[in-house]
Amino acid sequence: MSRSRQPPLVTGISPNEGISWTKVTIRGENLGTGPTDLIGLTICGHNCLLTAEWMSASKIVCRVGQAKNDKGDIIVTTKSGGKGTSTVSFKLLKPEKIGILDQSAVWVDEMNYYDMRTDRNKGIPPLSLRPANPLGIEIEKGKFPPKDLETLFHGMSADFTSENFSAAWYLIENHSSTSFEQLKMAVSNLKKQANKKNEGSLAYVKGGLSTFFEAQDALSAIHQKLEADGTEKVEGSMTQKLENVLNRASNTADTLFQEVLGRKDKADSTRNALNVLQRFKFLFNLPLNIERNIQKGDYDVVINDYEKAKSLFGKTEVQVFKKYYAEVETRIEDLRELLLDKLLETPSTLHDQKRYIRYLSDLHADGDPSWQCIGAQHKWILQLMHSCKESYVKDLKSNTVLHSPMLELDNDMRPSAMIHLSQTASLKRASSFQSGRDDTWRYKAPHRVAFVEKLTKLVLSQLPNFWKLWISYVNGSLFSETAEKSGQMERSKNARQRQHDFKKMIQEVMYSLVKLIRGALLPFSLKEGELRQYGGWEMKSELSGQWLTHVIQTVRLTYESLTALEIPNDLLQNIQDLILDLRVRCIMITLQHSAEDIKRLAEKEDWIVDNEGLTSLPSQFEQCIVHSLQSLRGVLECKPGETSVFQQPKTQEEVCQLSINIMQVFIYCLEQLSTKPDGDIDTTHLSVDVSSPDLFGSIHEDFSLSSEQRLLIVLSNCCYLERHTFLNIAEHFEKHNFQGIEKITQVSMASLKELDQRLFENYIELKADPIVGSLEPGIYAGYFDWKDCLTPTGVRNYLKEALVNIIAVHAEVFTISKELVPRVLSKIVEAVSEELSRLMQCVSSFSKNGALQARLEICALRDTVAVYLTPESKSSFKQALEALPQLSSGADKKLLEELLNKFKSRMHLQLTCFQSSPSPMLKT
Repeated sequence: MSRSRQPPLVTGISPNEGISWTKVTIRGENLGTGPTDLIGLTICGHNCLLTAEWMSASKIVCRVGQAKNDKGDIIVTTKSGGKGTSTVSFKLLKPEKIGILDQSAVWVDEMNYYDMRTDRNKGIPPLSLRPANPLGIEIEKGKFPPKDLETLFHGMSADFTSENFSAAWYLIENHSSTSFEQLKMAVSNLKKQANKKNEGSLAYVKGGLSTFFEAQDALSAIHQKLEADGTEKVEGSMTQKLENVLNRASNTADTLFQEVLGRKDKADSTRNALNVLQRFKFLFNLPLNIERNIQKGDYDVVINDYEKAKSLFGKTEVQVFKKYYAEVETRIEDLRELLLDKLLETPSTLHDQKRYIRYLSDLHADGDPSWQCIGAQHKWILQLMHSCKESYVKDLKSNTVLHSPMLELDNDMRPSAMIHLSQTASLKRASSFQSGRDDTWRYKAPHRVAFVEKLTKLVLSQLPNFWKLWISYVNGSLFSETAEKSGQMERSKNARQRQHDFKKMIQEVMYSLVKLIRGALLPFSLKEGELRQYGGWEMKSELSGQWLTHVIQTVRLTYESLTALEIPNDLLQNIQDLILDLRVRCIMITLQHSAEDIKRLAEKEDWIVDNEGLTSLPSQFEQCIVHSLQSLRGVLECKPGETSVFQQPKTQEEVCQLSINIMQVFIYCLEQLSTKPDGDIDTTHLSVDVSSPDLFGSIHEDFSLSSEQRLLIVLSNCCYLERHTFLNIAEHFEKHNFQGIEKITQVSMASLKELDQRLFENYIELKADPIVGSLEPGIYAGYFDWKDCLTPTGVRNYLKEALVNIIAVHAEVFTISKELVPRVLSKIVEAVSEELSRLMQCVSSFSKNGALQARLEICALRDTVAVYLTPESKSSFKQALEALPQLSSGADKKLLEELLNKFKSRMHLQLTCFQSSPSPMLKT
C-alpha cells in the first residue's frame, strides 16, 4: 500500500560533529507534518526523540545523546512517511575534561557534569582533580585513528584518571611527534609535581604544628598524672581536657569557615533550584503557553504539549509538579468547553467540525461530542427549513413582488433547472389565441415556486455535509488517528447503536421537506394539523402548468442529488411520492387550463373560410391540445425510480374525464358560434382562399353572414373535426401514453355527431320548408284542376321556381363547402319529392291531360336532380308516378318526351349545377 507522503530525507546537519548533548539543527525534506507526526529520531544509533523539537517539515532541532558509534547517520521516522534516510553523517567527539581551575576559551557547560536522566552528579571530586596536561609540554595530536588505538590497547584507556590508564596509548595519542628532548623535559616536570605534593603535605603539617604540640603536651600531662594520682583521677582529668580541646577546635573551625560554608550552601541551593527550573521549565511554562496557543488557535500544539506533560507528570508525587499539572488540567478543561462550543456553533463547515471533533477526541472529552454535533446540525437544518417558509409566507402577506428575473436565484443555480425553466416559460402557441398574453409572466415567479427553489437549494447545501458527517462518524475517521483501538471499537459500537436514531433524523428532514412543499403546492393532501404547521399560504390562484413543471424539475434534481449521496431509497420514498402527486396535479391543472383556453377560442373565430370550407378554428383547437401535451412531455416521462402517473385507476379516470371535457368544451364553442346572433358576427374579414376563384359571386362588400351561412361553416368544421382533427388528437394522446383513448374518442365523436346532426337538421329545416311549402300553392295557382286542364305545353312555373330555390341552396352551400353540397341537396330533394308524392296521392282523379301534365313535372324534377337522388327520394318519386294513370298512346309518350327535352334545353344553364358528380358518401 503506497503512503500518502514521501519518506523523510535528511540532507544536512549543523554542526556535523560534537560531543554528547551538543545541540544540532537537522534539515531535510518531508520531516513530518507536525509535532505529532514525528515518531522517531536517531543520531549515530541513539534515540534523540525526547529532546527533539519539530520546527517545520524541513527543520528539526535536538540534542545528541550518548551514541553507540563515533560516526553515523541521522534517521527520521514519521507516521505519514515512515522511516527515512540520510545523505549526511554526524561525528561524535569524546569530551575533553577541563578542570575547574584550568583556563579555557569557552564556558564550561554544567550539563557535562549533570546527567538529566539519572539525576546524578558526575562531576570529579576536587581532591581527585588532575592537571589537563600532566607532562607540562605542548600536546601534539597524532593522526592515528581512534578505532585502531582501541584495537591495539584493548581494555585500556588514554585517560590518566582511569584505573586502566595506558601510558603508551596516551603518548601515542598526544605526543607521537614530540622530540626526545621534550620528553626528558616532561620527566623533569613530573618530578617537580611529585615534590610539590610532598611539600604540600609538609606545609599542611607545619601550619598545624602548634596544635600538634598542644596535643603532645596534653598527652605528656596525662601520662604523668596517671603515674602520680592514680587511674580514675587521671581518666577524669584527661577526659575533661580532651573535651576542652575538641570544643576549642570546633569553635575555631566554625568561626573560620562559617561564612564560607554558608555561601557555599546558598550557592548549592541556588544552583540546584536553577537546575530544577532548567530541567522542568516545560512544565512550569506550560500553563502560560497553553493560554497563548489557545488565543492563537494553535490547538495542535496545545494537545501535543498536554500529551507530553501527561505522560511525564500525570502520576507524579512531587507537590510542586502536582500543583502545576493541576493548572494544566484546568486550562485543558477550559479548552474542551471552548472546542465544544465551537463544534456546536452553526453554521459551520464539515472541515471545521471534523477538526474540532478530533481535538476533543485527543483531549479525551467526556460524552460523545461528534453525536452532539450531529444532533445540533439536524436541529439547524430543520430550523432553516421552517424559517425559509415563514420568510416567504410573511413576504407574500406583505404583498411584496419578486422583481428579480428567474426566481431571484443565486448565480450558482443548477444549469439544467435554468434551461428547463427557460424552455418551459418560452413555450409559444402558434395561434392567435395566445397573442394577447403578457410575456412578462416568465420573469415574475410566484412566491410558492421561489420558496420551493430556495428550500431545495437549502437542503442540498446542508444535507450533504450532514450525511458525510455521519459517514465519518460511522467509519471512525472523525476521531484522532492516534486514538487507542479500544476507543475506536467503543465508538463503532456507539455508531451502530446510533444508526437507528440517525435514520430518524434523515426521515424527519425528508418528511419536513416534503410536507413544506405539499403545504405550498398541494395543501389538500395534508391533514388539518399538518396544515397549521406546514401551510399558511394564501392561495389566491392556482399555479399554472408551466410553473408546476418547473417545480417538478426542481424536486427531481433534488432527488438525484440526494441519491448521489448514497442515501438509502427507503428514506427518499416520500420525495418520490411527492413527485408523483406533483406530476398528477400538473397534468390536471394543464388540462383544466387547456379547457379554459379552448373555451375562449370562440372569441377568436374570424370566419375566414379557406377553399375547403374550413376556418382556422379546428387547427387552433388541435394546436392548443398539442402544445399542452408537449408541455407535459417531461412530466409524463418516467425518470429512474419513478412510476407512471396513470398507474392508479382514479388518476386514469380523472385524466380521461378532463380530456373528454376538453373535447366537449370545444363542441360547445361550435354550438355557440352556430347560434350567435347576426349582429355579433364580425364580417369585416370574411373572405375565401386567395388561390380559389370568387365563389361568392355577387356578394358585396357590405355582405353580412346569415344564420344559414354560419350553420354551414360550423357544419363544415364539424365534418373536418370528425374525419381528421379528433383522430389526430387521439393519436397525440396515445403518443403520450394517455389511458382510455377509446372512451375519449367515442364520447367526443358521439357529442360531435349529435351537434352535427342537430345543426344539419336546423339548416335543412330553414332551407327545405320554404321550398316544400311553395309546391302546393304553386300547383293549384289559377284554380288549376287535374280533372280539367289543357294539353300540356311545358313545365309550369311553380316547379321552375322550386328548382331555382334548390339551385340557390346549392350555390350557398357550394360557396362554403363543396363537400356539403350532396349531403344538403339530397336531403332537400327528399323533402320535395316526399311532398310532391303526397300531393299526387291526394288527387282523387286525373284527366288525360292532367295525368300527362303531372307526369311531365314529376319526371322533369326527377331527371333534373337525379344526381342527388337517394333511395328515399327515388321511392317518393316512384309512389308519385304510381298515383298517376298510365299513358296509353304512343302520341302521349312522344309528347311527354318532347316536352321534357324542351324543358331541359331551355333551363340548361340553370340545371348545370346538378350535373357535377356528388360525393360518394352522402351523410344525412
